[in-house]
Amino acid sequence: MAKYGFIINIDRCNGCYSCFLACKDEWIGNDHGKYGAATAEGMNLMRLKEIEYGTDNKVKVDYIPIPCQHCKNAPCVAKRPDAFYTRPDGLVILDPEKSADKALLSACPYGCVQWNEKAGIAQKCNGCAHMLDAGEKQTRCSECCPNQAIFFGDLDDPESEISKYAAEHADELEDFQPAFKAEPGVKYMYIPRPFICGEVTFGGEDVKGAKVTVKCDESGKEYVTETDFLGDFEVQGLPVNKPFTVTVEAEGCKTAVLTCRTAGAVNFGEIILEEA
Repeated sequence: MAKYGFIINIDRCNGCYSCFLACKDEWIGNDHGKYGAATAEGMNLMRLKEIEYGTDNKVKVDYIPIPCQHCKNAPCVAKRPDAFYTRPDGLVILDPEKSADKALLSACPYGCVQWNEKAGIAQKCNGCAHMLDAGEKQTRCSECCPNQAIFFGDLDDPESEISKYAAEHADELEDFQPAFKAEPGVKYMYIPRPFICGEVTFGGEDVKGAKVTVKCDESGKEYVTETDFLGDFEVQGLPVNKPFTVTVEAEGCKTAVLTCRTAGAVNFGEIILEEA
């Protein structure tokens, strides 16, 4: 028996909304029987969360596709087993014949359950179970992504593309909301996190190749980089709300030491070095 799952690489997602639109196309005007009714206007079974972070001239925008997380330890199933169930292949289904209850919307902590006003039922992403039952190998969202940001497949098959990708990137996979402890079947790569950046100058000129060491004062972990030809540096993927010490070293200059806390992205702006 297959065990289906998703891997979503946020670094590859450019916010084209192809997954969002493909999901709508699959459901608007299409009743899929035991897996859900045709969706009403305004329903989005695949959501795309836009994250803007940074300050001044260093601002980033990332997009996080959010389908049903198809959790192994599904909070919705635990809360309302009368309406939700997990298939042997790992997909979590909301039975449309048992979902005429708006209270079901609160069963998912990820906010994936929506109300279908036209059909009078609660509804969510079903992992394109109707397509898989018909012999398809991909979901609509995974097959239409132009940047291969969404991987879908059988995680129990070591020869499947998703299994090989998961093995290759095992250290980079994480849950979207680990605090829920739901063991989701959707894993993410490169979830947006704080970054530290700045521009290093000396005597009014940009300093290329300056060594920048960003050290977490709590864990002792160090991130080392160099400034580019414009004197810019950036260290991404840092833990949230931690104290850091930033050390800038360049030949012929005094070492500059700065401190900060990653409550959000930190932009030191221009860091002017002094002559040694």
